Amino acid sequence: MISGIIAAIAYGILSIVGGIMGYAQAQSKISLISGSISGILLILGGALEWFGVTGGLILAAIVAAVLVVVFAVRLFKTRKLMPAGLMIVAGVVTLLVIWLAQPT
Repeated sequence: MISGIIAAIAYGILSIVGGIMGYAQAQSKISLISGSISGILLILGGALEWFGVTGGLILAAIVAAVLVVVFAVRLFKTRKLMPAGLMIVAGVVTLLVIWLAQPT
């Protein structure tokens, strides 16, 4: 379970950093806002699970899945591998780790 928490928090940090970079490079306020919100939700999901609240990793998995879909659409439209490809790979890895971390 700890690996799922770490994955959720790491993906949340990556999302926040990506939003900041999007704002710094392109003055994209939407990147800053969406990156921050999704990152905070991912970190919140990991933290909730860490403190024993059932469902924290479910929140993180839902946010990660939505981000994978959003970035897959963006990759399809723009054909630019960065940042969409990185966020897709990181999101899929996060989802796999969360899924594998669930007790049987």
